Amino acid sequence: MQSLLFDLDGTLLDHFICLARCYEHVLGELEQPIPSREEIRRAVGGSVELTMANFVPSEIHTDACERWKKHLTSIVTENAYLMPGALPLIQELKNQGRQLAIFTNKVGEQSRVLCDHLEISQYMDTVIGTDDTPYRKPHKEFSEHVLRALRANPNNTALIGDSPYDIQAAHAVNIPAYCVTTGTHTEAELQAADADGIFPDLPALGKALFGFELLTEIA
Repeated sequence: MQSLLFDLDGTLLDHFICLARCYEHVLGELEQPIPSREEIRRAVGGSVELTMANFVPSEIHTDACERWKKHLTSIVTENAYLMPGALPLIQELKNQGRQLAIFTNKVGEQSRVLCDHLEISQYMDTVIGTDDTPYRKPHKEFSEHVLRALRANPNNTALIGDSPYDIQAAHAVNIPAYCVTTGTHTEAELQAADADGIFPDLPALGKALFGFELLTEIA
C-alpha cells in the first residue's frame, strides 16, 4: 500500500460535537424541534442535505442547509480533534515514504483549514473535498480524480474510512477499503457494505495492516 486515501470525519477527525452544534443552532433559529445528540449521530453521514431532511420540512430545507453551512464556517475549528492514534499513524506512514491524501465529502476549503489547524497538512500530498470537483463519494469520478491527483496506482492504493460511502468509493475503482468503527457506522453496517477489513480504532488498524505499535502521539 504505497498510496493511502484517508477519509476525514469519523476516521482521522472527531468533529461530531461541532457538527451537532450547527444542527442545534439552525433548528433553534427556525423554531424546529431540536433532536438529541444521539439522534443527530444516527442521522449524520453523506451530506448535510441528507441529514437535514430528517429534521425539517421540505419547504425550509434549502434555507436550513444554507444556514448550517454558514454557521459551520464560523465555528469550523471549534470542537475539532484528531482521533486517538491518528497523528502517529500518519507520521509513521509518511516516514516510510508513502503517499497520503485526505479524500472527504467535507467541503474542500474547510478540510484544508482543519488540516492546518490540526497540524497534519504537512503529511498530506493532497487534500480533496467534495466541492473541489462536481462529484462526491461514492461517485466513481471522484475516486478517479484523487487517484489522478496523486498519480497513484490502484494496484497499491487503499482507502481508510468509516462508512459505506467510503467502501463504495474505494470499490468503484477496485481498491480495498479498510474501516474503523469510530464514526457513525457500526461493524455490522460496514460488514454489510463489504469492507475489506474492520477495526475498532486507528491503533488497531495500524497494528493489523502495518505492524505499528502506536499507542501514544509522537512528539
